[in-house]
Amino acid sequence: MERWTLATRWFCIGEASHLLGVSQRYACLRWVAAGGATVYPFDQEALKTMVEWMRRYTQMPRRQMDLVDASLVSLVWLAHDTGVVRIMTTDIHDFSRYRLPNGRAFETL
Repeated sequence: MERWTLATRWFCIGEASHLLGVSQRYACLRWVAAGGATVYPFDQEALKTMVEWMRRYTQMPRRQMDLVDASLVSLVWLAHDTGVVRIMTTDIHDFSRYRLPNGRAFETL
């Protein structure tokens, strides 16, 4: 039996909190606080790389990678650090474009 755990970054928690209704937002934050997900830290030095991603993945005028998108792509670091490449997202279109450092695509769920 395969056992899954959820690993994420604070950016993703913030985005989820923004998208959820008020009661669901509080429930989600309580769930994270109770250990429902492992939240990995983010080093501000990584902003340099995020700016490069924003430049690489922006295809004007149709597709733009903004700071929120780049922040969510910080999951690339998490995938690299943990070896986990399965990602749960509702943003299939964008995450199908993004690549890991070895050129591999995420496996989206």
